Amino acid sequence: MRYDEAFANAKYIPDGDTYPPRWSAKAAAFRAAAGGRLGLRYGPAEAEWFDLFLPEGDPAGLMVFVHGGYWLDFSPRDFSHLAAGAVARGWAVAMPAYTLAPAARIAGIVRQVAAAVTAAAAGIAGPIVITGHSAGGHLSARMACPDTLPDALAGRVARIVPISPLTDLRPLRETSMNADLRIDAAEARAESPALLPRRAGLPVHVWVGGGERPAFLDQARRLGNAWACPVTIDAGKHHFDVIEGLEVGESPLMTALLG
Repeated sequence: MRYDEAFANAKYIPDGDTYPPRWSAKAAAFRAAAGGRLGLRYGPAEAEWFDLFLPEGDPAGLMVFVHGGYWLDFSPRDFSHLAAGAVARGWAVAMPAYTLAPAARIAGIVRQVAAAVTAAAAGIAGPIVITGHSAGGHLSARMACPDTLPDALAGRVARIVPISPLTDLRPLRETSMNADLRIDAAEARAESPALLPRRAGLPVHVWVGGGERPAFLDQARRLGNAWACPVTIDAGKHHFDVIEGLEVGESPLMTALLG
């Protein structure tokens, strides 16, 4: 298909196929050390749950991380270790699961993530920051649009930082993945953050690796241009290591998220 190579990542990253098992191992080690409240429900469907990791003492606020995988792969438990930086800063971290394609369409996944944010926020006081990577970057960016979160909850959102986000879904219709994603023209228009308005007054900061595939740099810049929001190009980072800053409380990425 026309854009298959444009959105391929692992084959263009040295030892790219080793990253998912390393993520999974680090995530399991983090859960073993940090504990957490696992498998909290936000709805009746099998995948409608989230894990919550808590700091010592009262949380300063809530960070929500949405995992990627082109809406087709992975689980939040492949990325539990990415809660480490925020927990070290005194924040609670929610990591929601969602129904993967082809069992779900992207519009339905967006609704699930909004429900997960709502449920997690009900149990944690204070400000909310939302982030996510790749397809999770798309889902986190959708939370900045006026049609997702309830107004009262959106008023608590201090910042959204989509990492390497997919922001214009139209090219994905011309990939082999679309056999499972089933994105049609109407859904591409309705679910592309770069083609939608941002909720007034909600700060957004796009983050992307400087060594990413050109398509991902383009997708990040499209959202920055559409929403007139900052785009940080993290020099030397590729699509798989750009998220590592979430593990370190004082990293530039965590500073962009939490201040």
